[in-house]
Amino acid sequence: MATLNWKIFGVLFFSLFTAVTGVGIVVPLLPVYAHELGAGGFAIGLIFGSFSLSRTFSLSYFGKKSDEHSRRPYIVSGLLAYTLISLAFMLSSSVTALIVIRFFQGIASAMMMPVIQAYVGDITPPGREGTTMGLFNVAMFFGLSIGPVLGGYIHDLFSLDTAFFCMGLLAGASFLLSVCLLPPTRSEKVVVVAAQIVPWRRLMADRDIIGQFAIRFAYAACIGVIWGFLPILATTNLNLSSSTVGFLVMIGIFISGVLHFPMGTLADRTNKNVLVIIGGLVGALGVFLFNWAESFQALLAANILFGVGGGIATPALMALVVIKGNEHRAMGSIMSLLTMGHSLGMLTGSMAAGLMMDIAGLRQAFLLGGVLMTAAVVLFVLCVEKTGSSDSRVLPERNFPSE
Repeated sequence: MATLNWKIFGVLFFSLFTAVTGVGIVVPLLPVYAHELGAGGFAIGLIFGSFSLSRTFSLSYFGKKSDEHSRRPYIVSGLLAYTLISLAFMLSSSVTALIVIRFFQGIASAMMMPVIQAYVGDITPPGREGTTMGLFNVAMFFGLSIGPVLGGYIHDLFSLDTAFFCMGLLAGASFLLSVCLLPPTRSEKVVVVAAQIVPWRRLMADRDIIGQFAIRFAYAACIGVIWGFLPILATTNLNLSSSTVGFLVMIGIFISGVLHFPMGTLADRTNKNVLVIIGGLVGALGVFLFNWAESFQALLAANILFGVGGGIATPALMALVVIKGNEHRAMGSIMSLLTMGHSLGMLTGSMAAGLMMDIAGLRQAFLLGGVLMTAAVVLFVLCVEKTGSSDSRVLPERNFPSE
């Protein structure tokens, strides 16, 4: 039975963790910095929207190219770009510059994030998809949890430029580690196991992939709703402090990250589709509860419940994606599709919730998120039933160099 190459896994884990942590350090500080430069609300929206826009439209290109050629060059180039972008932030002195920098940061993210996940999918042993992807996703969720807190401390103790420098330092360390320790391109599975490139229309017509995309999209949309409107709800309705709000925003992601490894292991031993459905419904309930929360304890319970739902569903979902990637021999393309769903979900969720807030009130924004998550679960169930898909499919092992 094939075993996981821990050397490659460790390099990819560290690369993703440091990249996400570095971005997490800086992103919460950007609105304040932009405001100090004279940016209004629309301009601040453009700073964040430019990242999502360029990332969304670049994902399919880099995912498919990594399937056609190899993973390593795109990972290394993306990490180098992240390093240089941090220096660009330090030199920026206008709102326009911030928008342009974030645009190129989105392209760098598209070049790196899904390709790293595809590489992990390549080296995942058959039957261990849930455990491997659950453990790997800990890097992303812990990075998202630690980054904003670390960024606040760095900014308070030192300066904004120090935060930018720390982002570059982390990305630079990952870049050097990947250059030195990732094996040569010629030994990658995607190169050794030659396969015909699957057309996009075939992937997008696969009902399993449609269901998986819907869950990822809706979950990210709920994150966008919570990140964008929980701070407003907590401060305007409940008069909570900024530190308390920061804790509330962080705890859901942290809880989800803690659950990823054990729930990934469970996903390998039970029905993955069922776990996705259960986790999706638990997450939807958590978002619905924000609509009626009238105290810090209620907000905390709702956010924890949302985090538990994500912790149950996401490892099983990513395991299904790895299985589907092996089935089509298009791991990079499918990972890019799922990451595209995440980017579109974050963008759509926050914008739609903002409109809902203006039309019907602040709390209705969370109601919209809960409805969207519930609808995604229903669509996932219908897609699984239509295809009669089994999550226990395992392809025959193929031998390829591990170093």
